[in-house]
Amino acid sequence: MLPLMTTNTTFFEELHSTELTGVAYKNIRLKKRILTHFANDGNATLADLSKVLNTSIPKTSELVNELMADDLVKDYGKTDSGVGRKPNLYGLEPNSAFFVGVEVKNFRINIGLMDFRRNLIKATEGIPYLLNNTERSLNALCAIIQDFIDSSAVQREKILGIGVNLSGRINYKTGYSYSFFNFHEDPLSSIIETAIGIHTFLENDSRAMAYGEFCNGAVRDEKDVLFVNIDHGIGMGIMVNGQLYYGKSGFAGEIGHIPILSNEILCHCGKKGCLETEASGEAIVRIFREKLSKGASSIVTSKHPNPGDIKLEDIIEAANSDDTLAIEIITEAGEKIGKGMATLVNLFNPELIILGGSLAATGDYIRLPIKNSLNKYSLSLVNNDTQLTISQLGDKAGITGACLLVRDRLLAITS
Repeated sequence: MLPLMTTNTTFFEELHSTELTGVAYKNIRLKKRILTHFANDGNATLADLSKVLNTSIPKTSELVNELMADDLVKDYGKTDSGVGRKPNLYGLEPNSAFFVGVEVKNFRINIGLMDFRRNLIKATEGIPYLLNNTERSLNALCAIIQDFIDSSAVQREKILGIGVNLSGRINYKTGYSYSFFNFHEDPLSSIIETAIGIHTFLENDSRAMAYGEFCNGAVRDEKDVLFVNIDHGIGMGIMVNGQLYYGKSGFAGEIGHIPILSNEILCHCGKKGCLETEASGEAIVRIFREKLSKGASSIVTSKHPNPGDIKLEDIIEAANSDDTLAIEIITEAGEKIGKGMATLVNLFNPELIILGGSLAATGDYIRLPIKNSLNKYSLSLVNNDTQLTISQLGDKAGITGACLLVRDRLLAITS
């Protein structure tokens, strides 16, 4: 076992410092690589780490010793394998650092707390919330995050970062949202960070969900993956060769605004003919209400006699209870989504497409019409190589991805 030593500056103080040079700068980079190895490959001996770092065992011992002094690394005792004197195994201390993931939806918020080893130790889903582009809505969001942190049993100083997912145009590098809470000059990430007092990252909800599935969900060995988020809007996260794809300005993946429909419905983006105008959750609610006003029947009306009170969740629940009208409208939406996705299959030739978001909870009612349209409109030689599946993480995909993105970006870990 290494003799513990203490240093005047902790790892996290060094991590946030902009004045490191020379040996100190090199050491912090080596420490990040040690944490990356533990995070991705598990526990290791000093000899193993020395090879990974391409540095001497005494130097590796010094770095591991300092990480142990900061309670980031733990000595797990002797290895069970090999002959002769058995070396000690070192790995992450799970309770040394935590990350908060926040998924902001139109009418609710999901929020979770993850430890260093990717365990989601606390999650609260369906917190009532109304997403509006107002100061009041932003303040309510900050209050919900604050309450969640205060109610957790984790020491505040151990929470290293917060990841907040929002729909629409997000530039994660600058922290600006161009769809919500864009009425301040400062980036939204900085505004939330100032209110909460913890380093904050901003991300598009579909990309965060894609990352969650890629790291902890439906993805196995696939490297080229499309995650289609079918909720009130339609978004997409793109993984190319195992990495999130952002595009020039960070706005890649706007599948909902592919202009494939011949209609005069004005989309909230200001254009006409967008896929979202007839196939999103918002469109499904509108069409459902219109059908009821024209005399169609549904079990939903027993709960909501006034069609104006019907929400997407009510229609999803009705479909899963075999309601004919709900299934019919979701099927029609699925066919249109599949047609839009067929173009993407021809362009990207992905190994896997994952369907997520609230409408994925309808299972085959949304998956099968999408699959049929994919087969109909994309090249057979291409779509034969593409698997289509439902999200494994469900409502936890977004908060899982948010936590992992914070962890990986803050510590320069690549998953």
